Amino acid sequence: MVKRLKDIAESSSGDSKLGDTIRDSAQQIWLAGLGAFSKAQEEGVKVFDALVQEGKGLEEKTRKVTRERMGNMSERMGAVSEQVNKAATQATAKTNAAWDRIEQVFEDRVARSLKSLGVPTDSAVSSLKKQIEELSAEVRSLRAARSASAAGAKSAARPARKTAGSNTAAKTTTKTAATKTAAKKAGAKRTT
Repeated sequence: MVKRLKDIAESSSGDSKLGDTIRDSAQQIWLAGLGAFSKAQEEGVKVFDALVQEGKGLEEKTRKVTRERMGNMSERMGAVSEQVNKAATQATAKTNAAWDRIEQVFEDRVARSLKSLGVPTDSAVSSLKKQIEELSAEVRSLRAARSASAAGAKSAARPARKTAGSNTAAKTTTKTAATKTAAKKAGAKRTT
């Protein structure tokens, strides 16, 4: 295009002034373009550096806001977690208390039913066991005493038979039996 413009400018001699003007204008446009490019290159680096700095500032602000929100969120989460734990503890306590009440009501009703049926309670059974153990011990001691006295009586009775005094004891026993029989007969006569 520049070549074409030169050709036009040279062909017209009268117009040489016009051609010089066009050439000067083209030269100036060309130089302005180079200047703009150079300026843009210089300014581009400056603008790029300015954008990088602005990006760093923006990034720092974003991080700060994020940290604050996360901090607030973790505080809120801690508070929420604490509230949930507290509610769970209360619910567990209430549930345990309710189960205890249900168990007590059930035990009371079962005890009343067993009582109405005449089934002895644990304390009554324990009392009876204790009495049985005491009675068993007493029976054993009485048997032991009876066995000892029977053994003593047998040993005392044998020597009495061998001695001359044994006839006296037999006579006394016979007299006592005869006296009792006579008393019974006399009592029978009086009632008739």
